[in-house]
Amino acid sequence: MRVLVISDIHANFTALEAVLKDAGQVDETWCLGDLVGYGPDPNAVIEEVREIPRLTCILGNHDTAVIGKMPLEAFNGEARRSLAYHEKVVSASNMDFMRALSSNVKVRGEATLAHGSPRDPLWEYILNALTARLNFEHFDTPWCFVGHSHIQSVFELNEQNDRVTFDQTKPDQKIQLRSKLILNPGSVGQPRDRNPKAAYAIYDTGSRTWTPRRVEYNVAEVQARIREAGLPEKHAARLSEGW
Repeated sequence: MRVLVISDIHANFTALEAVLKDAGQVDETWCLGDLVGYGPDPNAVIEEVREIPRLTCILGNHDTAVIGKMPLEAFNGEARRSLAYHEKVVSASNMDFMRALSSNVKVRGEATLAHGSPRDPLWEYILNALTARLNFEHFDTPWCFVGHSHIQSVFELNEQNDRVTFDQTKPDQKIQLRSKLILNPGSVGQPRDRNPKAAYAIYDTGSRTWTPRRVEYNVAEVQARIREAGLPEKHAARLSEGW
C-alpha cells in the first residue's frame, strides 16, 4: 500500500495542491495535523483535505486552538493573530469537520501517528536525540510518524546500546524502515529546514520504505495573499527561505 504522509499544511493551499499533484496516485493519505494557522487559505485547505479519499487525519495544536479547545494565549503574538483571523473566517462546516477529529495518537498497521510526539501529541517537539529517546518508550509499533517541527528528519533507536541517532532526511532518498524509528515528513505549508519547497513523504507498507519528497510551488502567490489578509509579515517572509 502506498501512503501519502503530510503534516503542517498551515492554510497554504498552493503548497497542498502541489504536493497532491506531485504525489500522484496513493492508496491512503495520513495527515498529522495543523491544517490551519499562519497561512491565508484555511477554508480552501480544509475543503481540499475533506475530499481526500481514504483519509486519516489528526488535529494539531493550531487546529485545536481554532476550534476552541485550546486558548489562543498559549501561542506567541504573531501566531495568535493568524489564529484569531482563522477563527473568524473558517466556515461552520469546516469547523464541524475539525471538531470531529481527534488529537489523540492513532495506530495504523506498523505505524503510530502523532502531531507533536507520542508522549505529548499536541505540544512536544522532537528536535533532538534526548527528546526522541524519551518518546521511544511511548509507542509499541516499529515506527512512529510525527509532524510539528516542520523539519524532515529521522531518529533511530539502537536497542543494543540504547543510543539514538538523528539525521535530516534527503529528498528522494528512500529509507528502508527497521525498528525502531521516529520519522517526520516535514511541513507542506511552512518548511523550517532552510528549503522552501513543500515537504511530504511516501510510506510503502509492502516494501516497508519511507521516501521524503520536496516539490516547488508558487511562494510569491501565497505571500501576496498573506499580506492581503493583513497577517503577520513574518509568516510571508519565512516562506521564501524555509525558516
